[in-house]
Amino acid sequence: MFEKFTEKALNVIVEAQNIAIYDHSSEVLSEHLLLAAVKETKGFCARIFSSYNINYDNLAKEIYMSININESDMTSSIPFSNDFKRILQNIMNLVNESGNSTVHYEHIVLALITDKYSKNPSYLEKLGFNIEKAKPLIEKLVQRKVKKDFHPEIEENKEPEIDLTRETDSLFDNAESSKVFERAVSKLSASGYEILGTEQIISSILEDKESNLTKILEKFGLTGEVFEDKLSKIQSRKAEYEGRQIVFTPNAFVAMSLALQTAKELGSSEVLPEHMVLGLLKTKKGVAYNILKELKINDDDLAHTIIKPIEKEMPETLTILRLAKQEARRLGKTVVGTEMFLLGIIGEATGIGAIVLNELEINIKDARVIVEQLVGTGNDYFDSEIVYTKRAKKVLENAWEYAKKTGKTKIESSDLLWAITSFPDCTAMQVLEQLGTDVLELREGIKKHSHSK
Repeated sequence: MFEKFTEKALNVIVEAQNIAIYDHSSEVLSEHLLLAAVKETKGFCARIFSSYNINYDNLAKEIYMSININESDMTSSIPFSNDFKRILQNIMNLVNESGNSTVHYEHIVLALITDKYSKNPSYLEKLGFNIEKAKPLIEKLVQRKVKKDFHPEIEENKEPEIDLTRETDSLFDNAESSKVFERAVSKLSASGYEILGTEQIISSILEDKESNLTKILEKFGLTGEVFEDKLSKIQSRKAEYEGRQIVFTPNAFVAMSLALQTAKELGSSEVLPEHMVLGLLKTKKGVAYNILKELKINDDDLAHTIIKPIEKEMPETLTILRLAKQEARRLGKTVVGTEMFLLGIIGEATGIGAIVLNELEINIKDARVIVEQLVGTGNDYFDSEIVYTKRAKKVLENAWEYAKKTGKTKIESSDLLWAITSFPDCTAMQVLEQLGTDVLELREGIKKHSHSK
């Protein structure tokens, strides 16, 4: 049952158990659940309780005047009382009726204030709480959590993925990466193969013993000698062929396409060897990846160690995308659309994008209100990976191209804001228009500050 509870809802159950333990009670009572709900309250429900001057202390005083606690010797876990179990069942009924797939904090409050068989509603009423007035407000909040879990750009995710073949030339733009491929092609000829695989790419990266990336890989036990030794024992390249044959093996092509996408997400307008290794880690297959697994190298640890030095450089776009994901989580979303990019640009605060928006009197508080109206809210807690909408990916690609065109090695907030203006019907532009600005004003502001930089 509890696997369906959001983190906030589960905290209420845990706190009810803690209160029961503190009381030395032999059971976790429904009164303990009510106390926990008030103690753990946040957001809109907190305002409702506060409007009636109901807090943990005055509620506890009212409850403990009416109930007798049967003391426990604390030698075993405390069971739920029958009242508590009944309310739990009522909570699950409310969840099913509201169409939610998860149990929210508000479901617990609704079940408590509408329970006809316990004294919980009467405790609240004695303190002046108006159940009939509060109930529809909380019901609306629960309904909002299910019906608003939608994103206006999400339909675009049903479109076919963008063909990255046309962008593979970008892999050779950076001098360091170009050398990697030159060495890899030489290794390919020596091996007698005709198609470049991930093993030649990683082997070539490891050949540059002075690079920071090679030193990171060495710390994980991956040296050129170790890799070549493992490679010499591989009899087949079957792991590389999982699709059609192209210039790269199919798996190497996927890895390099992911390297390109990773470069964009990390705020770089060039594909570096670091991005290639990160792309390989994302594929989770192929000859080179299998060697990493044989060496018992942890994907997440290696990725984190590679990304850490990049983060220290504080590229604007990396900060913006991290803030965009935080904004998505704040609304209980697993999807980042262009509107989250906009909030990230404002939140980053120091880049040209933020300066332009500030001059147009666009602030994070007002923008958040419009964003929530447009995309709504989702679940409070989830384990799903956060993904970008297709429109957000297109904006990121346009920002990449704009940065390259202007000779930058990093994607800046101004590039991202300019890319947003290229899609007048995107959610971010809808937010900006509702806040009183348009494409012309935004682009003029970007030009002014870019020229004065």
